[in-house]
Amino acid sequence: MNKYLGLGFGFVLSVMSVLGAEDVASAVQGTVEKIDAGAKTIVVKTADGSKESFRYMDRTAVHGAEATATGAKETLHGLKEGTEVAVHYTSKGTQKTAHEIDDIGKSGLHTGEGTVESIDRRAKTITLKTADGAKETYRLADRAARDSAKDIGAGAQTSEKVTVYYTEDAGHKVAHFFKKVF
Repeated sequence: MNKYLGLGFGFVLSVMSVLGAEDVASAVQGTVEKIDAGAKTIVVKTADGSKESFRYMDRTAVHGAEATATGAKETLHGLKEGTEVAVHYTSKGTQKTAHEIDDIGKSGLHTGEGTVESIDRRAKTITLKTADGAKETYRLADRAARDSAKDIGAGAQTSEKVTVYYTEDAGHKVAHFFKKVF
């Protein structure tokens, strides 16, 4: 009996260690320091001065950058050194893989600011009350919907001041990234 109990316990520990190695989703904001098209890596310098390196793939989504017909692959869909970005990535061990990169610089995504009026995670929308009292509703891109759960707590939903970075799609504002305004 003890032999089987020991084997069962060992199996449970093995499964837990495998699950612990699963991808962890995060986002980082900073400035593009370097793009290496050959190695398919991008290095981003954050506000605190640290540098983070990410591997990207052909399917990595890039929002807000204007890709030119020639050279788009060499510049990662129009991104270049000095561009302010938000990188949505997963990490497995020490490897960070970018799944979405948002150009949040002046020539990138559109911006909107306001106080969070409501977040409907089921409908994937966020409504802001702007400085002039108007209400703006944005659809949340899948990644933004997941990030809203981490970035804006349930108890503080209606009092957080945020900047929303969005694109326009078929007449709708689609939020890809947002951050608290301090």
